[in-house]
Amino acid sequence: MEGRPLLSMPTRLCYTDGVRLKLNTLEKQLFATPQPDLAWGALIASGVKKQEDLDNYLAKLYTLYQQMAPEIPAESELTKARSLFDWLWREKPDRCERRGSYRLTEVLDAQLDPKIQKVGNCLGLTVLYNALAQCLGLKVNAVYVEDAFGQGPHVFSIIHTSQGAIDIEQIMPNGFDFKGHLHNPKREEWSYTELIADIYHSTGNKFFEQGNHEEAVQNYSKAIRLSPKYTKAYLNRALALFMLGRDKEAAKDLEQV
Repeated sequence: MEGRPLLSMPTRLCYTDGVRLKLNTLEKQLFATPQPDLAWGALIASGVKKQEDLDNYLAKLYTLYQQMAPEIPAESELTKARSLFDWLWREKPDRCERRGSYRLTEVLDAQLDPKIQKVGNCLGLTVLYNALAQCLGLKVNAVYVEDAFGQGPHVFSIIHTSQGAIDIEQIMPNGFDFKGHLHNPKREEWSYTELIADIYHSTGNKFFEQGNHEEAVQNYSKAIRLSPKYTKAYLNRALALFMLGRDKEAAKDLEQV
């Protein structure tokens, strides 16, 4: 396949918002794509660096799709969406883990492994559901809220049908058509790109917690590059830059908050 040898080249560098970004070849493709496919982009954001590994994980997603497809009736969009949700919970009744994985790679592996019951956190479960829904031809996005259930930032799915929009709360088995977030004044609907950006943001948070502020800046910057209006990423990058003694850059980020 033409272009495949480029994957063995060293990581490339570019600049964004004054931060020198290290991008591998797949990330360069991701950032050059205006509206990336969710599964493809989420896998790259989850740490997949080689085309061979990307192909393998896309094949795992297709395997999961083949497993669930016979359980999905060829009826309305809403029925398909509900059937997918119910199937995932039947397969893994204990699938939600509050501080579990948000990476699509790990979530896919957990969903396919019969020995594993915990699959992921709200972000991981939302990305998986939305990617499978996309395979079914459903129009599903995500919704972000700053605080849910008194536990902080949270994401869940939303489907748009001819009958209207339905919230799909991924962390509970009775979460289809969930009403608890409808009146949250700070709910914000996200596209695939913004959901992919949140994977990078979550990775930045992991590095920040570990004291690796340089890698935190890298990942927050990648989230910002995908979603330039992502206020939380600017705030967290500012904190990481302050920790690195880069006060002027941090102050510039705070102007975006």
